[in-house]
Amino acid sequence: MDFILDKGSSHMGCKGCSKRQNNKLNTYDWLCDVPDAEGSTDFVEVQFKNTRKGYYLNSAKIPLEKGDIVAVEASPGHDIGTVSLTGKLVLLQMKKNNVRTEAEPKRIYRKAKPTDIEKYEEAKAKEHATMIRSRQIAADLGLNMKIGDVEYQGDGNKAIFYYIADERVDFRQLIKVLAEAFRVRIEMKQIGARQEAGRIGGIGPCGRELCCSSWMTSFVSVATGAARYQDISMNPQKLAGQCAKLKCCINYEVDTYVEAQKRLPSREIVLETKDNNYYHFKTDIFKREITYSTDKSFAANLITIPASRAFDVINMNKKGMKPISLEADTKPQPPKRDAQDILGQESVTRFDSVKKKKKKRPANKNNGENNGNGNGANTTATAVTNTDAPVSENKNNGGNGAGGNNRRNGGNNRNSNRENNRDRENNRENNKDNSRENSRENRENNRDNNRESNRNNRPKQRPRANNDKQSNNDKPANNDKPQQPIKQARPDKTENRPETKPEA
Repeated sequence: MDFILDKGSSHMGCKGCSKRQNNKLNTYDWLCDVPDAEGSTDFVEVQFKNTRKGYYLNSAKIPLEKGDIVAVEASPGHDIGTVSLTGKLVLLQMKKNNVRTEAEPKRIYRKAKPTDIEKYEEAKAKEHATMIRSRQIAADLGLNMKIGDVEYQGDGNKAIFYYIADERVDFRQLIKVLAEAFRVRIEMKQIGARQEAGRIGGIGPCGRELCCSSWMTSFVSVATGAARYQDISMNPQKLAGQCAKLKCCINYEVDTYVEAQKRLPSREIVLETKDNNYYHFKTDIFKREITYSTDKSFAANLITIPASRAFDVINMNKKGMKPISLEADTKPQPPKRDAQDILGQESVTRFDSVKKKKKKRPANKNNGENNGNGNGANTTATAVTNTDAPVSENKNNGGNGAGGNNRRNGGNNRNSNRENNRDRENNRENNKDNSRENSRENRENNRDNNRESNRNNRPKQRPRANNDKQSNNDKPANNDKPQQPIKQARPDKTENRPETKPEA
């Protein structure tokens, strides 16, 4: 058999292996490429309107392929259908549908001629009008039935009426009226609500084609107990399908749920503790967890425990023991995560802008150091000229005056840099003034600077300078007591100490 690839799609031609679901109850021929599978049997599956199928014998050895329109034997006359399956797979389908091969099978006459197709299309065009008229006739006769579909035979000599009825209906009078009205042979077939939905077709809530329209042929009754086993909500709108009956798919997994329920404690058992008695509320079969309530009728003090803990409590109750609480004494801690978020990708604030700290400018600090160095040099010069006072005392005085002022200036400069950039110019001016104040003590070496400083700050600095001189002159010139000038210099140190501590 030659296969022609249909370009642009993932399936073969209509007459070969095909995965396309063109018709209802379509069967994929997975044996089409097996050698000698097509000629293994003469039976052919022929499909008619909607879900009606029949199996016919190709006694004339007519070369048939899937999709051919053929004329088959009917009673009376002939019918027109489409070949839906050939080869060895037809025998498996006949076994599945319980088709007996012992009786004489109907035969395939020929491939449909143009005249056969014209008659078939004319008869098919009358089906909808016939269904509407037949419903009116049944209502006039007062019959409690619904005519769901009408199918004409290929030659137009016979019509099949499919109806739905909850009770047995006497339709003998209806057949006489229909035969007189349509001038054809009448056949009545009763179908169920599920079969009617399969004949009409549609899309289910799962998004797929209806099972009764695509592959299901045998319909098993569905009970509400199957929904209870699976803990499905007893909402009739969700449980019902398009046929207004319970969905057939409820039965698909009920056996698995029944087996899983056997490995869980019974719902009728009451768990007893020292505090309360707990009754079954709900069960999570997948997690093997059971929720208990202290009240039978409604949810109160709900506690969820694993099935193993429930079995332990049941065994304790059988021995006459009651646990303190329903939950286990030691709750299992969740496993620690080995992986750590090194890159910070899981952080919530990873996209927040980070405020950058302002860098400290070392220019002012250098100025303070330079001022300290200059003042220190000046103090040493005064120490040399003043022969009456000890050298160590002048060094301490110079260190106290220059070093204290420089530290104060450095602290002020750091605070001003943090507050505002405009204060930098003011700090520079303050540094100049402070250096001038420090140079007042060095009168002999910096006469020009002392003149300007004496004009501005004479009342503040002169008494301190005179006291220093007097203290220096009154002291003895021996070096046996070096600690006395240090004690007298401490008040000056406290006077020159800045009001705020400089930052380290």
